[in-house]
Amino acid sequence: MKIIAGLLRGKRFPAHSEKGVKPISGRIKQSLFDILAPVTQGARFLDLFAGTGAVGFEALSRGGGFSVFIEQNKRCARSIEENIRSLNLGGRAKVFEGNVLEDLSWISFRSGIESFDIVFLGPPYRDAKNTPLALSSKALERVVEAGLVAKGGLVISQRHIKEKLEVPQGLKVVKETKYGDTLLSFMRLNKP
Repeated sequence: MKIIAGLLRGKRFPAHSEKGVKPISGRIKQSLFDILAPVTQGARFLDLFAGTGAVGFEALSRGGGFSVFIEQNKRCARSIEENIRSLNLGGRAKVFEGNVLEDLSWISFRSGIESFDIVFLGPPYRDAKNTPLALSSKALERVVEAGLVAKGGLVISQRHIKEKLEVPQGLKVVKETKYGDTLLSFMRLNKP
């Protein structure tokens, strides 16, 4: 894996090759961070379904203040932890093992960050048997329930274009971009 831009531009880090873990493509990651450029500086970033950690590492390289990685797979979480050390990001990043489809209120407590400026969800599209998954809507519900989005914050959901997204009450879609079979939905909190 390679960091595209910022302070760590060109740095490579190993990604644990786990079945079902498909890193975000370079093209989508570049476009994502082109869109996020005005809000990345100093941002508290939450990378859910972190996988390789590529999105959270890119955020830190481009001036993000802190990244929290949540990954259920132990090997992937360990790999992210090792990469945090090798990239000298120990004071700006934490990784936790956890299921994003369950209660997420523990994230604020364990990370020491009450809410996040940018929340990115990149769930797998398919399971190990190649069966399509639809995890985005449920994960978004958990994010809203746990109050993880800061006032004025952004939530980005990456999903397969055939996956129907049910936006939970409290969020509204403000932008969508399509890249081949991938769709990025950008959401903000509804104003009270």
